[in-house]
Amino acid sequence: MYIGVDQGTTSTRAILFDDSFRVLKISRRKFRQIYPKEGWVEHDPDEIWGTVMSVVEEILSGVNTKEIHSIGITNQRETVVAWDVKSGEILYNAIVWQCRRTAKRSEQLRKLHGDMIHRKTGLVVDPYFSATKMEWMMENIESVKKAKEKGTLRFGTIDSFLAWKMTGKHVTDHTNASRTMLYNVEKMDWDDELLELFKIPRWSLPDIVDSAGVVGGTIWGIPLSGMVGDQQGALFGQLAFGEGDVKITMGTGSFVLMNIGNSPVLSENGLLTTIGWKIGDEVVYALEGSVFITGALIDWLISLGMFGSPQEINRLAEENDNGGVYLVPALTGLGAPHWDPYARGLMIGMTRKTSKGNIARATIESIAFSIKELVEIMEEDSGKKVKTLMVDGGVSKSDILLRVLSTSTGITIERPQNMETTATGAVMLSAIGIGEVEKSSLGKYKIVDRKFEEKKGLEEEFERWKEAVKRSKNWSR
Repeated sequence: MYIGVDQGTTSTRAILFDDSFRVLKISRRKFRQIYPKEGWVEHDPDEIWGTVMSVVEEILSGVNTKEIHSIGITNQRETVVAWDVKSGEILYNAIVWQCRRTAKRSEQLRKLHGDMIHRKTGLVVDPYFSATKMEWMMENIESVKKAKEKGTLRFGTIDSFLAWKMTGKHVTDHTNASRTMLYNVEKMDWDDELLELFKIPRWSLPDIVDSAGVVGGTIWGIPLSGMVGDQQGALFGQLAFGEGDVKITMGTGSFVLMNIGNSPVLSENGLLTTIGWKIGDEVVYALEGSVFITGALIDWLISLGMFGSPQEINRLAEENDNGGVYLVPALTGLGAPHWDPYARGLMIGMTRKTSKGNIARATIESIAFSIKELVEIMEEDSGKKVKTLMVDGGVSKSDILLRVLSTSTGITIERPQNMETTATGAVMLSAIGIGEVEKSSLGKYKIVDRKFEEKKGLEEEFERWKEAVKRSKNWSR
């Protein structure tokens, strides 16, 4: 058996898998979302660690620990924790990937160093990534300044923080390192020029290790041997091992990743180049596009009292067209390919005839169209025609969404029976890390639940939606 720790944006889960990577047991704990100012998002790292302890111990109850081979971590990426390595003290709340507090600094960097940063990191300069969050802490938080002066400051993304708490090792893997805006995707190491630019000492950053490999023994006596960012974990868990394979995780946001093989390709259209995984001598790169708001859009509409449940939205979207209504889910700005932190959510085209059903349909279409836009750009940048979109995440349970996505893209959508692909990827990597399985043997564990193959359409609706996106931009500057 294996344990996957899936540390997400709104909750932490531990999942127990059998030796065939089937889910046996799940434990989940939510934690607070902290919003100190408009556009700022934080988490309490001690609270996160408390949820990790709680869910792992619940999984271990009634189980013989000796029968558990390894632990794999997968995590929300870009979110940064700062701590004092000597005292163990958390120096500030974790600054979450959604946080926009460094928007102005990012705009300045984009103008002065955008091309250089993109060339080295494969990323677009944006508050989304970790570097400006670290820089902000060092400039604004007294405890972080003092720890830097003493040489006891340690930075890490969530995987690094959890690995330190579990094993005492200060490490991260290549997939998470590639999300910091400090990592050179060709050299596969921290970049000295970028460290100098952000004034981040190399010694404050973790050592970079493979996605599969033993990090050390944990406080539970089980080796930690797999570490991977959540979206790359899903790419691996979907067994997207061929060049041109694409997976889409639909959760809080939607994340589209394409396996582009063993060499980096830099996007000319606002996509990101990232490490898919590293196992020994094998390095796989991916192109990525991010829609920041997906499930969060549905949650927001429900919180307003507009709908009672996701099921109501799905039912009404099945029964209605959009009635000329278009919705842009830019509640925290726009991600790829626009990268506009000043964009804001927009609903346009309403009249007195507009119904809840029209808005439900516009909601589903906005998610599908956001993904379609990314897939089209991905095909252009990579030169590869996508034949299948492998989906996962809680929002992918919506049949109407997958039908609309298949209709708008003209591409077959494939949903797996095991929807826990992110954690599955982490435990598969952990099993490889302890030498129990070979990557080449994993294909036999994949089971497809359902395919959606719709005739292509909705071209006019997509063009109208793109016009709405233009109108949402640069709103909150």
